[in-house]
Amino acid sequence: MLAEIITIGDELLIGQIVDTNSAWIGQQMNQVGFKVHQITSVSDNRDHILSALAEASQRVQMVLITGGLGPTKDDITKKTLAEYFGTDFVFSQEAYEDVEYLFKIRGREVTPLNRLQAEVPSNCTVLRNRVGTAPGMWFEENGVVYASMPGVPHEMKYLMENEVLPRLKSKFKTPFILHRTLLTQGIGESFLAEKIADFEDHLPPHIRLAYLPAAGSVRLRLSGWGEEAFIRSEMSRLVADLQERVKEYLYGFDEETIAGVLGDLLRKNGLTISTAESCTGGNIAHLLTSIPGSSAWYMGSTITYSYESKTELLGVPKEVIEKHGAVSEEVVTSMVNNAKKLLGTSCAVATSGIAGPGGGTPDKPVGTVWIAVSSPRQTIAKKVLLGDNRLRTIQVASETALNMLRKLLISEGL
Repeated sequence: MLAEIITIGDELLIGQIVDTNSAWIGQQMNQVGFKVHQITSVSDNRDHILSALAEASQRVQMVLITGGLGPTKDDITKKTLAEYFGTDFVFSQEAYEDVEYLFKIRGREVTPLNRLQAEVPSNCTVLRNRVGTAPGMWFEENGVVYASMPGVPHEMKYLMENEVLPRLKSKFKTPFILHRTLLTQGIGESFLAEKIADFEDHLPPHIRLAYLPAAGSVRLRLSGWGEEAFIRSEMSRLVADLQERVKEYLYGFDEETIAGVLGDLLRKNGLTISTAESCTGGNIAHLLTSIPGSSAWYMGSTITYSYESKTELLGVPKEVIEKHGAVSEEVVTSMVNNAKKLLGTSCAVATSGIAGPGGGTPDKPVGTVWIAVSSPRQTIAKKVLLGDNRLRTIQVASETALNMLRKLLISEGL
């Protein structure tokens, strides 16, 4: 089964808003057996929308539309859909009740403009939107299903989960699809591909492998199609095989993160962590505090960006900085050990580097980062060279630091 996503809005095309809806919709559709064949973005223009709908209807069995359902004049999706399906508008009492309820709980009266939200094309099935004022709409014509939803992410997700996906599951019989993703860090895509070339060459035709590289990491996604029990058994065998081949670089599976995996390790062993950050500027702390429940094991951080702050806040000896430079093994080791003392934690990570684009020297070029990690038993440090992209250097250094601590704790039997 094929699906197409059509996103509507000038704000998407000029980059004012990033389209996160399509990625989320694609994941959900894949889980129910639909393959997203194409994603199309069009402006708030009648002709563009009509053309996109007509073209999609020739390619796929399911068209998912987001955006352009607000109450203002620039939102023309509903009007254009009525034209496309050759129908007029009717007043939907159930859609109006949803609008009325939302205004009531906010202590407001429904405005005439918002009352218009309850007018829908006469041949659509209303998809109840209980978290917003714009109802979704479901159309069926010539064997193709169309679902129109608001572009506001939380409203779109509500309609997908409570209206669209349940209807799709009951209407279409789709094949079983299973994805498993192995998460690696510290090895590039090409090197990883060489390492597992024979594994990839011997995959059965109903299982595919995809490489999904990001800054400092590569996700290996195995996808299988077929009879459920058989695919689950095959996938289990292949994941175990691949896991053994990449175990040196593997840190987790599927939707896990390095911060989350490390957090689980800390929690299970009653350990705590602090950070002392220079070039990463608090990004490591951000990754850690993005994990629900991190207050149980994350105690705090210092961001010591200047020489003075390293000395005055963390107690790094001034003479050490003068002798070795701020970007050095000696300084970052002092930072990590003093962070443990300052915040009273059993573990810590520290970074000091040259994120760029300026500040490099022949012996310490832009992208040079020293990372130190400390467990209850020992402290280790290493230098990494991460290139001249500032944001990439910050991200890779952050994840490398967390992974270094994870691997150190595991090596100690935790």
